[in-house]
Amino acid sequence: MAEPNHIASKNLDEGEKRTLILTGASRGIGHATVKRFSSAGWRVITCSRHAFPENCPWAAGPEDHIQVDLSDPADTARAAGEMRDRLNSGNGADGKLHALVNNAAISPKGPNGERLGTLESGMDLWRQVFEVNLFSTIWLAQGLKNELAKAHGAIVNVTSIAGGRVHPFAGAAYATSKAALAALTREMAADFGPWGVRVNAIAPGEIDTAILSPGTEKIVETIPLRRLGAPSEVAKAIYYLCTDQSSYVTGAELMINGGQHV
Repeated sequence: MAEPNHIASKNLDEGEKRTLILTGASRGIGHATVKRFSSAGWRVITCSRHAFPENCPWAAGPEDHIQVDLSDPADTARAAGEMRDRLNSGNGADGKLHALVNNAAISPKGPNGERLGTLESGMDLWRQVFEVNLFSTIWLAQGLKNELAKAHGAIVNVTSIAGGRVHPFAGAAYATSKAALAALTREMAADFGPWGVRVNAIAPGEIDTAILSPGTEKIVETIPLRRLGAPSEVAKAIYYLCTDQSSYVTGAELMINGGQHV
């Protein structure tokens, strides 16, 4: 295992190829993040529970996609090993990981799409939600620590406005897992900092994706900016936290919600 590197910051060489690993890449914020980083010349290794869709316009997708069930810790460990193999072998591989974005999450609903509170959420549901939304984050970070340290990379965890308040649509298990992920981000920032790795979080509010719940328009009326956020706006914030523009930012949670939290 490599020793900690106490250099405060390190600028990437202009010609260095940067690599991002992104979970939950198949839609919404994840898909927008793929496009943002790819447009900047990054190699993007995507991860989701589904196989790579044949109709996706992203040319590099089939070669740089890993199918993984993050609710299964054994499969998460298997995927982390595959990620290491891809970073350390092949043409131009240098064993560096410049960014890990933990975007994958699940928010189970009831039979009719209703919110599941603490009284309606069973043991298996709680465990599944926490494995995907919280525990997989640390399993991947542990498994990729050396590659992140070698690049003086960044980790971005995607939390939620639901982690700080009772939300009308987000279930109790989801909201609690996101609150825990915010706390985990602080702990990881403290632990990974001596290795030159920054760890931050973003907390999106109401974002215009395909999974919006009926009634969201009522929430929009209370948001200071009076509109939904766009997935591309979230992707820009993730990009900022993964680049040298935020080289002295760690342990922070950036709210992206049009002022919904005020």
